[in-house]
Amino acid sequence: MSDLIEARDGKAVPPSTPEPARVATVAPQGRTLLVPYLTAGLTEDWTDYLLAVQAAGADAIEVGLPFSDPMLDGATIQQASDRALARGVTVASILQDLSRVRPQVRVPLIAFTYANLVFRPGAPEFCRRLAEAGVRGLIVPDLPLDEAAAVERAAAEAGVDLTLLVAPVTTDERLAEIVSRSRGYVYAISRMGTTGERAALASSAADLAARIKAAQQRSAPSHAASSAAPSATTSLAAPSRVESPAATAAGRNGASGARLPVLVGFGVSGPEQAVEAGRAGDGVVVGSALMRRVLDGATPADLGAEVAAMRAALDRADQEASADHASYAEISGHRG
Repeated sequence: MSDLIEARDGKAVPPSTPEPARVATVAPQGRTLLVPYLTAGLTEDWTDYLLAVQAAGADAIEVGLPFSDPMLDGATIQQASDRALARGVTVASILQDLSRVRPQVRVPLIAFTYANLVFRPGAPEFCRRLAEAGVRGLIVPDLPLDEAAAVERAAAEAGVDLTLLVAPVTTDERLAEIVSRSRGYVYAISRMGTTGERAALASSAADLAARIKAAQQRSAPSHAASSAAPSATTSLAAPSRVESPAATAAGRNGASGARLPVLVGFGVSGPEQAVEAGRAGDGVVVGSALMRRVLDGATPADLGAEVAAMRAALDRADQEASADHASYAEISGHRG
């Protein structure tokens, strides 16, 4: 079949680039979401790493846009950013790289960057460029919630989901506002401080994820009432969980009625911690542990194997949870 299509004037032209994956329903029911983080431009072949983790089972990928003063990132991500910047990468060159591999990308891409890079060209122009490169989500960790409205509008107009973060010290009042305004997913910062590998997942992770889900349940009626005003894109679907009927009915967010998933990040350093974080929320974000491997010389295949191991561990945990639920249903007679 020819790679050209016939235009209305009879001339042959290249086919349009396929519509990129959006921040949408990407995981089968009951599957814990796995979202690796990659520092863009860290190596010349960095998009090979992106495609490798996609093939290994990533449900979405956070793409870090390097910045000279990444205040929320620990030593590993800072080192990765410094190395990328030393190579001369820019936001423009990164988006060009993503545009080149866009036809091969099947999972949502979420840009993770800092406010300075967003406001330098202006939020509308920045978000437009993201969308043109196939990026369907944006996280700006140093953007104060009280100053986020302009970026929210620009992102929505460009078809980009602005995902907001919740920390263990976030007040209940602020948490409710974040839950109502976040798009794509809600990012739960498992611990105070910067990103980085840890020997164990912070104990605050489970408590924070539970607080976020409770806030989603409380806000469900207001979201249902406002469903006539849909968000810019559909969101990652929260996996079906073994929850009480009340929680299942109430824990919803967004125009589609689906609750935004709660993804736990910061300090997740291996398959066991990924499983623990996945049990606390609906999924997990893994960054520093993967970037340390690349800094130490891991190839795309090596990194794919790391992600595949995490995917396998999460899948086993999901299967065990499903089996436990089935056993409980048989014993109790409950089928819900």
